[in-house]
Amino acid sequence: MTKFKELGLKDEIIKALDEMGFEEVFPIQEACIPVLLSNRDVIGQAHTGSGKTAAFALPILQQITPKKGIQAMVIAPTRELAMQIAGEMKKFAKYTGIKTATVYGGQGMGIQLDALDRGVEIIVATPGRLIDHLKRGSIELRNVQHVVLDEADTMLDMGFIDDIQFILDLTPEERTMSLYSATMPTEILRLAEEYLKNAKQFLLDADDLSGEGIDQGYLVIKDRDKFNYLIDFIKPVKGQIIVFCSTKYRTRDVAKYLHQEKYDAVAIEGDMSQHRREQAMAKFRSGKADILVATDVASRGIDVPRVELVINYDVPNQDMVYFHRIGRTARAGLKGRAITFVSYSSVGDWNLIKRQIKTDLKDLNKEMGIEIKIPDPLKRQIPSRRYGGSGRSSYSRGSRSGGYGRSSRSGSSDDKGRDKKRYESRGGQNRYGGRSKW
Repeated sequence: MTKFKELGLKDEIIKALDEMGFEEVFPIQEACIPVLLSNRDVIGQAHTGSGKTAAFALPILQQITPKKGIQAMVIAPTRELAMQIAGEMKKFAKYTGIKTATVYGGQGMGIQLDALDRGVEIIVATPGRLIDHLKRGSIELRNVQHVVLDEADTMLDMGFIDDIQFILDLTPEERTMSLYSATMPTEILRLAEEYLKNAKQFLLDADDLSGEGIDQGYLVIKDRDKFNYLIDFIKPVKGQIIVFCSTKYRTRDVAKYLHQEKYDAVAIEGDMSQHRREQAMAKFRSGKADILVATDVASRGIDVPRVELVINYDVPNQDMVYFHRIGRTARAGLKGRAITFVSYSSVGDWNLIKRQIKTDLKDLNKEMGIEIKIPDPLKRQIPSRRYGGSGRSSYSRGSRSGGYGRSSRSGSSDDKGRDKKRYESRGGQNRYGGRSKW
């Protein structure tokens, strides 16, 4: 294995890496760092936990100069990811004299202006707030030498592509740029073609979708039974747990049920204020909460080394999302476990993901003796029963066999791109039954 000392990095950087226990480089670091140090652009495809941050951060720290203004810019889709990247870069830069500022929406502008006034060389930002600073003149990009787009596919999903193009058009033409993305949809490839020059591509995930070091299993069950099995799986766990849900509604419901069962759980989802999200993450990171319930987009940037178990409460909509999720466990070479709950309506999506998993995958139905009874969709009837009241679900705290009885609360109308107004006009009610796609 290649060691960081062999990459020609400054002694100040190596000293910080030694203190952090970093000695041998990960594959994406070994591939990208020499290329970026030669000032050539990079396109990297790598999932969470692969060491992306060091891959772009170390070349930046090697090549910029303290007290010479903003020379590097990293753009991330979410506040949590921006804060995580900035935190790592500060650790790497401990002995270099290079300062980093984090710029994101939801935090007071005054705090960020004070940090910028003290002088920084690296900006880690979310697109919207960065544009706010650019328009008011508190950030200028004329001396930027390095640009990084992290989680580019997520920025595409969140509608940030126009913002990214606006920002990149303000940077110098002579710059070194790297783009990292778990998936490479056409729009991202077009963006790369327009703004990157002679880029070296490293599609590492094409050969490394294994989830190595993670004990992976799946359970095919009725959607309404998921919560009962969730409790069964989390009871014996000593470390921390992350439960991933596909919608903000499901996230709220699962977190509420866990509270009712006397578990210390916190939630992160897109509608929460930044202050509440930071409070939830601080509680989880400090160990005051044992369980984090999160949506996919809101969860980007979660990096807690003690996570013992990841539960996919819902099957993700892409194979790479699956690997992003389970990559929250088995960090820094540790072992971890991941369990996916597969509702009957999600079996087809799960089968597509299974084909990409190149390590042992446990069929928990066989191990636990649970029979799969997927009904014939042509014979299924949709009852006319509705849940009334406001947009919140009614909860049944009856016997454990009752389970998670509002499975198709989902509707998740705005999450699935349906007409939100129509959803609200009927008081948040949803028809019970049918094919639930969370």
